[in-house]
Amino acid sequence: MLAKRIIPCLDIRGGQTVKGINFIDIREVGDPVELGARYAAEGADELVFLDITATHEGRKTFADLVKRIAKHLNIPFTVGGGISELTDADRLLSAGADKISINSSAVLNPQLINDIARSFGSQFVVVAIDASGDEYDHWTVTVNGGRIRTEKELFSWAREAEDRGAGEILFTSMNHDGTKNGFANRQLAKLSETLKIPVIASGGAGNMKHFLDLFRYGKADAGLAASIFHYNEISIAKLKEYLKENGIIVR
Repeated sequence: MLAKRIIPCLDIRGGQTVKGINFIDIREVGDPVELGARYAAEGADELVFLDITATHEGRKTFADLVKRIAKHLNIPFTVGGGISELTDADRLLSAGADKISINSSAVLNPQLINDIARSFGSQFVVVAIDASGDEYDHWTVTVNGGRIRTEKELFSWAREAEDRGAGEILFTSMNHDGTKNGFANRQLAKLSETLKIPVIASGGAGNMKHFLDLFRYGKADAGLAASIFHYNEISIAKLKEYLKENGIIVR
């Protein structure tokens, strides 16, 4: 079994780290440079930085903020938001990002996955998928930070993204996001069984057992969370110790 990863997520709006519930009720929680440095020191395996309003506002992710965050890190660093063409990916990788994450732009222009993977390598490409499920367990992909529903279905879109060159899938369940009731383990297990590439789980972390259930039953390769780390509800070091004690291999 490959070691599981613990990944804090920094959702950025207007240069500040923010957090919401079900993609709404957004509140500021701190400076991304300071938080990024703190998580690296506390033992995070990677860091994800998502400019959550870049696509909606029609602008590019700020490369200068990426540079400032990267200066304080010694762990892999993924950046997403407003990436719609090859030059955007090149700019962010040059600014210090180790990987780039594409979401809405990949749905609107799937060829972008092929182009970035061909130019920089699949290992640099994370395709993020935000999806919501209905009472019939049909999961629909959304774009623009969850504002717009598409006709794409979660599992078929994830397979297509993999076929086009994605190196990882970051799946956020909008049903679980910010609720602290646990991850979408059934859907994550299906994704992990369907794909050959790693799956990062996002949405629903509220306590340490949620991560244990994620790795045992959701079969994900990594667990991503925001508010529980931002508000010091869970220590990354203690979380890793707990997982090890329960038979989960972590980095």
